[in-house]
Amino acid sequence: IPQLSNSSRSDVSKRPHVLSICPGQNFQVSVLISHLLAAPAYTSDVLVQPYLSSWDELVKFMDSLGPMVSHSVRSMISSELDRGLVDFHQQTDSGCRTLLRLHRALLWLKLFLQNLAKVPATGRPRSPSELCREAYQSTLAQHHTWFVRRAAELAFIAMPERGFFFRLLCVQNQEGMSVVLNKAVDAIGEVYDRTQKALEEKGMLDLP
Repeated sequence: IPQLSNSSRSDVSKRPHVLSICPGQNFQVSVLISHLLAAPAYTSDVLVQPYLSSWDELVKFMDSLGPMVSHSVRSMISSELDRGLVDFHQQTDSGCRTLLRLHRALLWLKLFLQNLAKVPATGRPRSPSELCREAYQSTLAQHHTWFVRRAAELAFIAMPERGFFFRLLCVQNQEGMSVVLNKAVDAIGEVYDRTQKALEEKGMLDLP
């Protein structure tokens, strides 16, 4: 059996852990991460198709949380997308506005997953419902009407407990979930930061 040299062992140890497919789940965090990792281009750009494919998988994630949560979440996001037909292949005002609204929603999901991944130093971890509400209030809530915010509150009440997320991600405990979610959060963060910079450079962060 050939032996690995010291340098080869070092190279192997630096390779990122590849997440496997989670049997029986429609949402696949490994697929989400692969799309997110494919989105950054050049030094600061983001490719549209992998970005939208990432959203396809994020919608599956929200669907998996149950019909009440999924409906309310879709209402929150659809309120961000109700300003007309979009063509991402052209530099239209509607396309930029839609990108901005997806961008805002991506920050909400990033903060939620980031907080869900945290392992508390002491005591019991906070509930997913509380974490999702907190992430929403610091991001999308400021852009939504009272009615949409009320629908969001209903979604938070119906949010599953942590055990559901263990099964969804095929992990056994909080530590395992933290490893998986931190990979997703890092990938989301790279795409979010690039998009934020592009929108900021064009003065589009406050489009109506």
